[in-house]
Amino acid sequence: MSGRTADGDERPAALRQTEAATATMPAARIRRLDVAMLLGDGRECIIVHRDSEYRLRITSQGKLILTK
Repeated sequence: MSGRTADGDERPAALRQTEAATATMPAARIRRLDVAMLLGDGRECIIVHRDSEYRLRITSQGKLILTK
């Protein structure tokens, strides 16, 4: 038995059900922040998540690095 449905879909039933449920859900809003809101005039900041601190910084090449 191949698990194929009548329409030829070979994906597992659980995956098909999850995708069907997700398709009817409204899209989650993703919060968009400019890095200046986090860093201000500086090049790094500390972000606290649960009980851990993470350092977000801008490298000399203008890239963002997040480290624990």
